[in-house]
Amino acid sequence: MAMTIIWTGMVVLSVLCGLATGRGPAVAAAAMEGAAAGVELCLSMAGVLCLWMGVMEVMKRSGLSDKLSRLLMPVLRRLYPAFARDREVMDTISANVSANLLGLGNAATPLGLEAARKMSRKTPGVASDGLCMLVVCNTASIQLIPTTVAAVRAGAGCAAPFDILPAVWLASAISVSVGILAAKLFSKVWR
Repeated sequence: MAMTIIWTGMVVLSVLCGLATGRGPAVAAAAMEGAAAGVELCLSMAGVLCLWMGVMEVMKRSGLSDKLSRLLMPVLRRLYPAFARDREVMDTISANVSANLLGLGNAATPLGLEAARKMSRKTPGVASDGLCMLVVCNTASIQLIPTTVAAVRAGAGCAAPFDILPAVWLASAISVSVGILAAKLFSKVWR
């Protein structure tokens, strides 16, 4: 709700400033041009996102996502010890992490929400340490293949949209490490 008010206020303020300075037609032209560019970018990204969502579905049906889940389980059990024996929660967290590894934030979000819903059953109304860790890891999201960012770069005309890989790997590894350390520290400090 707050973001709706902020964005609406910014648009209204921009239109009023444009009208006050006598640039109403330029504001209208910029709004139409921006809307067209937004639709064009969304359409160009849709193809890449569909491709990677298809890859995730193929991984799921072939059993590769289950193997990835088993590969991630030792790490996830250490990050979420309170849920280590809850197979349903761990499978959802693992699917969320897998989607984040592939840079599929659009697929990771519903999986993260489902994991949070399942985790909150143990402590209704209170954010447990595990739930806080899930939010931190989901927000920092370590990525091996930043598909969404690459899709935006490709849609904007970049010739080599994946040339950002080393920077993404470094930045996401640092952000996840710092986030996990902070979550562990705060879970011990605020008991």
